[in-house]
Amino acid sequence: MRHLLHAAAALAVILAAGAASAQTGCREETRFDPPLRVLRCTDGLVLETEQGSGLRPIDRDGDGHLEGAEIGGRAVLVTLPPSARVRRDGFQILTPHAIASVRGTVYAVDVTGARTSVFVRQGRVAVARRGAPEASVTLGPGEGVDVDAEQAPLAVRRWPQERVRALLERLGR
Repeated sequence: MRHLLHAAAALAVILAAGAASAQTGCREETRFDPPLRVLRCTDGLVLETEQGSGLRPIDRDGDGHLEGAEIGGRAVLVTLPPSARVRRDGFQILTPHAIASVRGTVYAVDVTGARTSVFVRQGRVAVARRGAPEASVTLGPGEGVDVDAEQAPLAVRRWPQERVRALLERLGR
């Protein structure tokens, strides 16, 4: 009987994920090495998140194209081809600390309780504190920024290869 209850619960989760995916124009996949949740959208957008990231897609106007996603913790790799349909102000990843806005790029966002780190693999990404979007910095390939609760200016830095490798390995790259 317990196995039947677990199977029913698993089916409910799968059906809920399928309904949410249909509403956003995206389909959800699971990868196992490393364990990732992958959201592939019809416009080419791909979000690859570590398990337990709490990723929540945002489609405010209900047109099936995401304007952004909110992530509460862990890491997400965003692949947004130039052809993807995005709002005029770009696709946004929202974290407790930062807002990362882009057009046509590949970048990673890593969230912990203390900070959000954004690294750009290709393209350009604008990053701002969640509470001060007017004071943003723009990252290019190989650059990253750490955003925490302090109000010091954001410092763009070229990330060392070890840090880049460690983050991208977590995301199966």
